[in-house]
Amino acid sequence: MRALWGHLAVAGAYAIFGLNIVFCKDIANAALVSPIVLFTLRAIGASLLFWGLDLVRRCFTSAPVAEEKVSGGDLLRILAASALGLFVPQLTFLKAITISTSIDTAIMGTLSPIFTMFFAFFFVGEPITGKKAGGVALSFCAVLFLIFNSFHATPSAASPAVTAPLGWALLLLNSLSFSLYLGLFRPLINRYSVMTFMKWMFLFSLLMSLPFSMKGMLAMDWSIIPGKVAWEIGYLIFFATFVAYFLIPFGQQRIRPTLVSLYNYLQPIIATFVSIWVGLDVLTWQKVLAISLIVAGVLLVNRSRAARS
Repeated sequence: MRALWGHLAVAGAYAIFGLNIVFCKDIANAALVSPIVLFTLRAIGASLLFWGLDLVRRCFTSAPVAEEKVSGGDLLRILAASALGLFVPQLTFLKAITISTSIDTAIMGTLSPIFTMFFAFFFVGEPITGKKAGGVALSFCAVLFLIFNSFHATPSAASPAVTAPLGWALLLLNSLSFSLYLGLFRPLINRYSVMTFMKWMFLFSLLMSLPFSMKGMLAMDWSIIPGKVAWEIGYLIFFATFVAYFLIPFGQQRIRPTLVSLYNYLQPIIATFVSIWVGLDVLTWQKVLAISLIVAGVLLVNRSRAARS
């Protein structure tokens, strides 16, 4: 039963992320909220929810719960972790989605486990086997194929949008930054409870974003935001930020990391079907081939990890 709850939690989190891609694209198309303002709204919401829930947990549980103390040195490390794990990845994603298709965004997101493998090799000494190298090469070729075809495509009635070169660069930076965060700060992540770590992570990311977003937030006319867009922003704040960041650590405590990483491939599946359904994107044979090759490559990597576990 413990493993079942772990599977359900991780599957739920990545299903949320898949819908998040589609909703972010719809918000971007409305052109009413800038990426940095949207990021700040997510950081405000998540900070209030994590700090508030931690206060409720300590005040109203049957047994007294002591506040988990974080040392000054670890606060500086969490600040750096917040920059690499929240500020840079989310801001690059929110900017990239304005100049990228939702399916391409989802496909590029599947590269994170590959980059994480490299950073794990450099920072914690996890060996790179032949299967891992082969999986990386296969996935890398798939992405090059997808980018090459995107650069040579033009918008048409059948394919209304293509991903811009800057979009590819931002999506690549997004994956690299988050993977580096996982590789560098894994010991720090394991040192504290999810509640304590996340409340500081989101508070620091909020403080980092405010100097860049305050002018835009004050200048915005919030009354012109349609109800649909407002509901999508609410989904981003509550589900894609607060709930998802709860579910993944919950699942990691109950199932093997190899299994957790495999659920990452729910994102392109969900984002693809929903994007096509609502008319935000179209599915081409190039994208089907790229998704298949990337998934095959990462399965090779994960088979190698599983064999060593």
